[in-house]
Amino acid sequence: MDADDAAAAIAGQRALVLGASGNVGACVVRHLAAAGADVRVLLRASSSTNGIDGLDIDRRYGNPFDPAAVAAAMADRDVVYYCIVDTRAELRDPAPLFATNVEGLRTVLDVAVDADLRRFVFCSTIGTVAVERGGATVDEDTPFNWADRAGGYIQSRRQAEDLVLSYARQRALPAVVVNVSNPYGPPDWQPRQGVFVQMAALGKMSIYIRGIGSEVVGIDDAADAMVRASVRGRVGERYIVSERYMSHRELVTTAADAVGARRPRIGVPMAVIRMVAGVADAIAAVSRRDLPLSRQGAWLLEHTSPASHAKATRELGWEPQPTEHFIARAAENYLRRSRST
Repeated sequence: MDADDAAAAIAGQRALVLGASGNVGACVVRHLAAAGADVRVLLRASSSTNGIDGLDIDRRYGNPFDPAAVAAAMADRDVVYYCIVDTRAELRDPAPLFATNVEGLRTVLDVAVDADLRRFVFCSTIGTVAVERGGATVDEDTPFNWADRAGGYIQSRRQAEDLVLSYARQRALPAVVVNVSNPYGPPDWQPRQGVFVQMAALGKMSIYIRGIGSEVVGIDDAADAMVRASVRGRVGERYIVSERYMSHRELVTTAADAVGARRPRIGVPMAVIRMVAGVADAIAAVSRRDLPLSRQGAWLLEHTSPASHAKATRELGWEPQPTEHFIARAAENYLRRSRST
């Protein structure tokens, strides 16, 4: 399929986006609307719509895990983009992660198999991909090798991805999995991955973490890959969507430089972060409340490796831009928003 045919296929879509209140889901909605697609979203009444306000789309309201609400929203749609996820790796009790990321998804999949869809595009995470030591690059076929340390969040995401692929194999769901890395870019109204960028942009971060990094991607490039997967993605396949590996120092320095903030200059070893996370876990246990930093979160922060997006480029025609551009835009947006409040 050439570029013109792909563009026409996207413009002709009758799409349903689940998870449009999140940063990736909202960006998928914006890309589809800009391409001329007929876009519908299913939202809870309490969901944030900041990322999709002003768009000419069909908004439906209801519980995205209620079969009747999902079936009504999915009626007459030919592509579903599934971007619902609970990312709270810090939870002491992982039950809510499995309730949302696995059981809620199962409810939607049971509806989707009878919906006569052309594609079901599932937004997964690069966290379900293997991690190699010594800077070796991994891809979609590298066997997962850290199940014993994955923790509740990654376990729930792996189960979710396996569930989607099993529906593709066993129940003929035309599903494609997109493994998105850490996305950056505006508007990001509720930053999680973006919190380091936000703090650096606001001049509230004097440190960086030495010796670690992560795979990164621009938010618009992540959405572009999702949309491309709806047209060119092969059913039952996974696609790593990540531009490159970036050190933590480069991440926060790029954000600070974009807005003229003071660069974080003190390099803190990961051992210190692990120690602080251990203290946070002890406080969380005593206070019986979850804290943003945990030993599991610190472990996930530390254990990443470079990943190849060659398959996405080859099969989807995906060509990401430098993520620095998106980090700079995110930093500018965080700063502008802070000054307007």
